[in-house]
Amino acid sequence: MAGLALAMFIGLFGFGHEMLGWSDPKGNVQLALFMAFIFGIISGYRTRG
Repeated sequence: MAGLALAMFIGLFGFGHEMLGWSDPKGNVQLALFMAFIFGIISGYRTRG
């Protein structure tokens, strides 16, 4: 499951503007994707431990 999540994150982070057609000149969408991924890792780690 973690591999699928990582692949989806990389796909959206790298090619999301082409696949979904958003305009992101300042990089806000990529920052939001990155932060959501990091917060998901942190919350998954905390619930496991």
